Amino acid sequence: MGKILIIYYSKGGNTKKMAEYVLEGVQQIPGHEVRLKSVTDATKEDLVWCDGIATGSPTYLGTVAAEMKQFWEDSQVVWQEIDGKIGCAFSSQGGWGGGAELTCQALTTIMMNYGFLVFGVTDYVAHQHTAHYGAILAGEPRLEKEKDACRILGKRLAEWVAVYIDGRKELHPLNGHYKRNP
Repeated sequence: MGKILIIYYSKGGNTKKMAEYVLEGVQQIPGHEVRLKSVTDATKEDLVWCDGIATGSPTYLGTVAAEMKQFWEDSQVVWQEIDGKIGCAFSSQGGWGGGAELTCQALTTIMMNYGFLVFGVTDYVAHQHTAHYGAILAGEPRLEKEKDACRILGKRLAEWVAVYIDGRKELHPLNGHYKRNP
């Protein structure tokens, strides 16, 4: 059974709501144990425990919130125990063009430094709405396509954990176990 950790930092609640929709996506693929935690409650042991992780941060000044960055800096002591995990990112920004894609890239860069396998999502959530770099929003998830961006990210994380950790090859996204959105 794959283990998935969803951690987030959320001062105003927007990124927390995104994390809850990521959780809904993970739950679409049965057979995983999941932990949803604020980064202020997450521990290095949670990182060691999980096989896959979705990391969410609001975008502050075009990058990752200090609280999330501090968590990853403090996790250096378990560096050799967390190599090879599967990771993805999500971010809420104050307005479109606020830097959420940069924040997702910063989060995936952090995970790559720890040896994580990171991914984006090629499926379109809606017309001209993708999650190539992670799920990104302006403000809180209000529209269904914004909620779906988070859900599809969580679902894809659960698929990759199922394939690579549990050997459930039938869940590979290219095996057509559900209709994809080109």
